[in-house]
Amino acid sequence: MSAPGQPRILPCGDAALSVEFGQEIDPSLNARVLALDARIANAIAGVLETVPTYRSLLVYYDPAEVDFPSLSQALLDHVEELPVSPREGRLWRIPVVYGGEFGIDLEDTARRHGLSSAELVRRHAAPVYRVYMNGFLPGFSYLGGLDPSIATPRRENPRVRTPAGTISIGGAQALVTSIEAPSGWHLLGRTPMRNFMLGRDPVFILEPGDRVVFEPMRPEGWDALDRAAAAGDLVAESVG
Repeated sequence: MSAPGQPRILPCGDAALSVEFGQEIDPSLNARVLALDARIANAIAGVLETVPTYRSLLVYYDPAEVDFPSLSQALLDHVEELPVSPREGRLWRIPVVYGGEFGIDLEDTARRHGLSSAELVRRHAAPVYRVYMNGFLPGFSYLGGLDPSIATPRRENPRVRTPAGTISIGGAQALVTSIEAPSGWHLLGRTPMRNFMLGRDPVFILEPGDRVVFEPMRPEGWDALDRAAAAGDLVAESVG
């Protein structure tokens, strides 16, 4: 189904397909994924649900309303009208307490790279990250833009439980978690921000295409922000 300059359309069982724009973690590819997701919302008969990822869009459809060839062609028609430059979403400043009980892997990760803990924090907090996708669990936001000098392979032995709000790294990615969960990532810190909270408007704070800056904070400020977040305050600051 693909041609030069076009994405690949791949079947995923008998009621879903994947629109693959490339193989890399790249802002331009992700921008096209998100743009296609927005463009086809309620626009193609038979489409039931879409799931955007780093580089592809998973499309669930009703085979009784639309078949694979027809849907594939309709999607390719929409692709021709997509923008090629990344959309800049909102910019969020997220408070993080690094190290100690809040980030139990900080010292080991710093030692692995021959850095002090303070330098690792500086390098982790310096970039403006891009939210590429939410997945695995509600409110788990996967970020691109990690400084390559601190990229770290995931743990050989994942932990069964890691705290809600953990800020971690795995490979070339950074992650903002929302709820307690198993993880093989390296835990550098925690944020009091609740990225996912039922009953709050908005339920999710970070959306694909948004940008993130981490702001180190002192542990003494944790309790007050944690109480505010538990009461429904966003805690993170939107600055654009």
